[in-house]
Amino acid sequence: MNVPQQPDKASRPPTRTPLSEGVRVRVLCAAHGDPLAAAELAAVLGERQRAGLEPLPADLVGAVPGLPRSRRPEVRSLAPATRRLLLIAAADQHPFATRAYQRAVAAARLDTGPLDDAEAAGLARTTSAGVVFRDPWTRIAAYETASAVDRRETHRLLARVLRGEGEAPRRSWHRAAAALGPSRRLAAELRTSAHAARAAGEHALACGLLERAAALTPDPRERPRLLARAATDAWRSGDGDRARRLAAHGDVDVDGLSGVLALRAENATEAFDALLTAAERSAARGGERNGERNGELGGERGGERDGARDVGTAAHLVARATEAAIYTGDLRRCREATAVAARLGIAGPGTLGGLTAAFEGRYEDARDLLRAAAARCGPGGDPTALIHSSMAALLLGDHTRAASAAVRAAASARALGEPATVPQAMEFRAYAEFWTGRPRSAGAATLEALRQAYATGQDNGACHLQAALAMFAAVTGDEELCRARAEMARAHALEHGLGLPAALALWALAFLDLSTGRYAAAASRLRALAGFGPGHGHRAVRHLATPHYVEAAVRTGDTRVARSAHADYDRWARLVRSADDLALSARCRALLATGHEAAEHYRTALDLHAGGTRDFERARTELLFGGALRRLRRRTEARDRLHSALEAFEHFGAPHCAAEARAELRALGASVRPSAVAPGTSGLLTAQQLTVARMAAEGATNREIAARLLLSPRTIDHHLRGVFNRLGIRSRIELVRLLTPEQ
Repeated sequence: MNVPQQPDKASRPPTRTPLSEGVRVRVLCAAHGDPLAAAELAAVLGERQRAGLEPLPADLVGAVPGLPRSRRPEVRSLAPATRRLLLIAAADQHPFATRAYQRAVAAARLDTGPLDDAEAAGLARTTSAGVVFRDPWTRIAAYETASAVDRRETHRLLARVLRGEGEAPRRSWHRAAAALGPSRRLAAELRTSAHAARAAGEHALACGLLERAAALTPDPRERPRLLARAATDAWRSGDGDRARRLAAHGDVDVDGLSGVLALRAENATEAFDALLTAAERSAARGGERNGERNGELGGERGGERDGARDVGTAAHLVARATEAAIYTGDLRRCREATAVAARLGIAGPGTLGGLTAAFEGRYEDARDLLRAAAARCGPGGDPTALIHSSMAALLLGDHTRAASAAVRAAASARALGEPATVPQAMEFRAYAEFWTGRPRSAGAATLEALRQAYATGQDNGACHLQAALAMFAAVTGDEELCRARAEMARAHALEHGLGLPAALALWALAFLDLSTGRYAAAASRLRALAGFGPGHGHRAVRHLATPHYVEAAVRTGDTRVARSAHADYDRWARLVRSADDLALSARCRALLATGHEAAEHYRTALDLHAGGTRDFERARTELLFGGALRRLRRRTEARDRLHSALEAFEHFGAPHCAAEARAELRALGASVRPSAVAPGTSGLLTAQQLTVARMAAEGATNREIAARLLLSPRTIDHHLRGVFNRLGIRSRIELVRLLTPEQ
């Protein structure tokens, strides 16, 4: 018998680096949501690009020419008149919508009747707003199948009709697209138009204009400066890959962009150093300009304006350095940033001074600085200042103001055309949403922010959001998802020096342990929250998690350390006078007391909760109080408290906490009503399993579900296997039958 020969190991194709989550999302965006096209695009990436260590290619679609080429025969089969109309529409739509198609057709006196052939072929259709292509690949083919001469003539036509107010940047874009070679005059026009586009919040257009100016300028010394400025606009527009590519070709660091890029996607400790260095450099440049006197009033004022801008940039960079210090959780860096701000005469963000003071135990100073920062949360305003206001409000326990400031920061960023800032604002909104007892709605908003963070190349922000989603999963009882999200967050955090998301992920795992009765494990995790070294822990998160730590420590009999932790927490709560913090401090005091004394402290805690916003923690206080009352044999009051807690947990979608309440009621001998979730199909599944199951029942593939939930296809497969096992089924057809009545 012939035994088939085993293939030589050397002949096997090498294993490729798996796509990082951020790269996977950006490739899918580049493929316009087409999963098959995304697979082709991913195949051309290098190993470092697949891992997210290098930016994606400038023309990713161009790297796989087969995608648009597959549409070319259909376009070429059309009559010349039809193809010309499609060319005008394609040039008018991409890469920047100029909305000049109708005017161009009218100016050229073209008959739009030939478009009927394109509609009959299913390639495009006409609407009142213009031409709608079947898909992006058809639009690309309509443009690329035309000759270079026809394309240039089309751009000239579009430029001629763009004469309205505010249309100068788009007119310049088409003039540049029609250019035959370098032109000093056209490059200058593009720079001016880029400034106008930036002022209008159109950073993507400004970036495109500056890139074209760099290509057309005859002065090689000007090119790197133009590309550096274009990199800043690319970043603000949300195109992180383009920003990194352009920054690599620029010879200057405009507005400390290299530090900003490092903060959002690279090592936070290195980002801090780069941002602080850039701030000092900008402040020094501003001082030099303010000190210049050339004897001409106009020149003097111009120097003052430039100097003021440099000083403003320095203040902005100090704020960013503050964020880097907060992400690392490194007290030394907080002190260093405070010292640099003082030396430069810059009023640093209140969050920086407040955190430094808090870390050093100067709570009164911390309170005053954080209150001043939190007060700067009016409508409009700078998104960065509003984000800092949200951070400060969170530390003060003012979750309503924190959420409001974060929402305003996101709105302001959108109005300024800076989508890269939106997911950052959502990072801190997630805390407020979680603490006020809205884990499901907060989870949906945070998942969308996670998608935006990955799409804009902000993997560090995505790490923070993954940790927040781990906390939501812990509350909603999805243990598998909580551990998966926490593991992803902690792995990235450790590699990039991110103490804040690492601590938040650890807190999520600790809360999961606490709510499922694994008290020793919860206490051990919570003790580690202040772990030393970048990426390991965070003092602020340790402080905020103190009430959970006290509960876990008391349950394991370790009251000595718990009393010390509570004393520090109580000191802060009394200074800031936050109703929620005071309520939680009273709950800790109740846990550390016994008998009737504990009951009085619980009553005090519930009275204080009535003036706060942390409804989820109020329910936990009722749960603990109900258990204490049961042990005191005060059955009637215990039953009322436990039923109230149970109702709240079911409303929040917190099954583990609800199970604790039911166990206490059964121990009391009280009747326990059925779960609010039906004991049928839905009741057998976790929240994440139910979401995956419904998507699968609607016909989505594992890859499509993974793309929508920002998880790996392997994780989705694991969830589906869990669904099938719990429901006792073997196929998706059975799944559809089970879920259809519930839809």
